Amino acid sequence: MQRRALVHALAACAISPTLGIGAASAADYPTRPIRILVPFAAGGGVDVISRLVGQKLAAQLGQPVVIENRPGASEQLAIAGLTSAPADGYTLVMTSMLGLSINPSLYGKALRYDPAKDLAPIVHVTAMPSVVVVHPKVPANTMAELKAYLLAHPGKISYGSASVGTPSHLGMERYKRMTGVDAAHVPYKGGAPALLALTAGDVQVMLALAPEAMPLVQAGKLKAIALVAPTRSAMYPQLPTTVEQGLSSEFMLDWWNTLAAKAGTPAAVIERLNTEVNIALKDKALAAQLAERGIQVAGGTVHEATALARRDAAVFKEVIENAGIKAE
Repeated sequence: MQRRALVHALAACAISPTLGIGAASAADYPTRPIRILVPFAAGGGVDVISRLVGQKLAAQLGQPVVIENRPGASEQLAIAGLTSAPADGYTLVMTSMLGLSINPSLYGKALRYDPAKDLAPIVHVTAMPSVVVVHPKVPANTMAELKAYLLAHPGKISYGSASVGTPSHLGMERYKRMTGVDAAHVPYKGGAPALLALTAGDVQVMLALAPEAMPLVQAGKLKAIALVAPTRSAMYPQLPTTVEQGLSSEFMLDWWNTLAAKAGTPAAVIERLNTEVNIALKDKALAAQLAERGIQVAGGTVHEATALARRDAAVFKEVIENAGIKAE
């Protein structure tokens, strides 16, 4: 009888995710290398973020953190790699507002995953502010002057974007709806080509990532009008914000990155990773390395990361539906 009771007890521990072996595995995490899937090419901003944070995590956790680049299909290839792996915290993805908040409305039923059901946000890792930039010949130096210029030339002014459905596209469409202006959209294959077209005068306006646009501003090739934010940035203290210039605080556009696991990953593993990433982000050397690239460290709770994704999903859903935007 005693042996039979022991067998039943061990069996219960083996199948329970919250008892015995299940609890022990979460408490011992990690016991082997962790993989972070990056939805963008090596050398880009998200890749740099992932490698710097991965190095800190490896030192803190005592296990290698391997960065694997899987670019393409608006983050869908990387997220497919995550959802096809076990929900154990050993495969993660450094996703962004594209993967968590934009894709569901942009792709609709064609999307092969559901962020709310398939992904578990761990922590908001970084943010990059956006800036309103114009060609130097555009006669506008403030948001009020830009609005007046666009209203005076309805449909005759063009704005560039990194592609259809990207934040630079959706952000400008939201600006148009909020202000009543009209401007023609010209999509490019990436932020860099769009900015190059802006410097050449092929388009006149762009809502661009500050780290990509500000070097061109400093070189005199573009003119910065406002930082899309409620408060000024320590990185660009001379640049007034959209809120300072009268736009609603609801008009915000940070490119953010969130580390996520597969849904169903043990809560103890999620919390451990959240704690460790927050510790890594408080490292002054790491923050300085990212600041050199115009990237701000973030951090926070699991709940805050989830709330951010849901907030922006609602915002972008409204923009996409109102503007009738379809994925290409």
